[in-house]
Amino acid sequence: MKLNTFPEIVMGSSALLLMFAHGNEAMAADTNPNIILILVDDMGYGDLSCYGGTGYLTPNINRLASQGILFTSFYSGSSVSTPSRAALLTGCYPPRVGLTDVLLPGARIGLNNNETTVPELLKEAGYVTGIIGKWHLGDHKSMMPMEHGFDEFYGLPYSNDLWPVHYNGRPVTRDNYLKEWKLKCPPLFLFEGREAVKEIKTLEDQDQLTTLYTGKAQNFIKQNRGRPFFLYVAHSMPHVPLGVSEKFKGMSKAGLYGDVIMELDWSVGEIMKTLSESGIEKNTLIIFTSDNGPWINYGNHAGSAGGLREAKNSVFEGGYRVPCIMVWPEVIQPGGICNRICSSIDILPTLAEIADTGPPDSQIDGVSLLSLLKGNFKESPRREYYFYIDRALNAVRYDNWKLVFPHVHSSNEGSIFGQDGWPGIFNVVHFPGGLYDLNRDPGERYDLKEVYPLIVSMLEEKADSVRRILGDSLEEMAGKDCRQPGRISN
Repeated sequence: MKLNTFPEIVMGSSALLLMFAHGNEAMAADTNPNIILILVDDMGYGDLSCYGGTGYLTPNINRLASQGILFTSFYSGSSVSTPSRAALLTGCYPPRVGLTDVLLPGARIGLNNNETTVPELLKEAGYVTGIIGKWHLGDHKSMMPMEHGFDEFYGLPYSNDLWPVHYNGRPVTRDNYLKEWKLKCPPLFLFEGREAVKEIKTLEDQDQLTTLYTGKAQNFIKQNRGRPFFLYVAHSMPHVPLGVSEKFKGMSKAGLYGDVIMELDWSVGEIMKTLSESGIEKNTLIIFTSDNGPWINYGNHAGSAGGLREAKNSVFEGGYRVPCIMVWPEVIQPGGICNRICSSIDILPTLAEIADTGPPDSQIDGVSLLSLLKGNFKESPRREYYFYIDRALNAVRYDNWKLVFPHVHSSNEGSIFGQDGWPGIFNVVHFPGGLYDLNRDPGERYDLKEVYPLIVSMLEEKADSVRRILGDSLEEMAGKDCRQPGRISN
């Protein structure tokens, strides 16, 4: 298939797949690598101890970082859940696939069945595919994971806060909660395959999610150790309401949130241990990242953006820049730190090149990062990135420069943070725009647009070229087929 990417074309043909002998009788020497994609929910750039997190340690994830590459400029596909997950699985900016906002239960839209997803591509190369955890790309039967290339599914159809229960464990009523949509949420069920198997009724049920997901992931690995597999572990945590099992309650010095992070680290360790015991650790690519920045107005029930500006729901670095670590012992040299611009939309073309399937025939926006995984940090597969809220293009980055356009947004700066699971107050502000040199000012504090007008003009031209293709207005979605969002192909 022809490599068809936007805004940049990856140069060169697909690299030949490396052949490995790893001493495992159950696995042939010329097998494609196993792939495990671990996506946590609302983890901030500063939440892991290898990224500067404090109050707890994350030794298993730190070990991942020491064995592979730690990325310092890795961006999610969006700063909120649904579009971020759509971007990750399709290799596209969210407006291209028509999913630009968070889906509520019973939403009339979902990921278009005509889109090619990561598991669908990998199945072409003989992979068995599974998802464990949160889906959030449509909860109608025709939109669930097994209709999008996954052979197995165990998890929740959407976020764990989309249930008729308040964060203090009491049922939601008009007297104790202000968000009207919460009253309309149906009961929250765990699914296995296409069937609902267990209702999540209480906060105690939420406490078990990370343990349940981890056990299912271990079983999937053991059952499929003799053939290449793609396992997508999409943890519900550390999204509110926070849940942690008894084995980690009170273990951190950062309250309940720290306990949750420690349990997620334990989960990574259990997965790594299972790979080692199964004899397939060396031929497994592990990708660990987050769907967006922290939901910081939940205060001590939220994470840290690590000094970056703002958080979830924004186009500033705190909303989009997330931790990312990749490990593949037979290919990735240990201890690497990559400062190149990369994104979750680049995962699909990277995996397509690794598995030698070629990317989808339809237009995508991601670029392959395989050269970086092989240690060529002098290359820049991606030099620019575009930041959306809904269908509004509110920022563009090129190399070290980032231009944020004037827009209205919900700001956490100067606001009152919530405590113990209650959302805090945020300010709705009009941001006048700004130009930032992210090499010197990753916190986006010093506006340089008056100093570098030519840089501003160059970035504006890049943004305008993307707007002509992907649009810049919610009104453009009016009249689209409600169940099958239209994609933008040119």
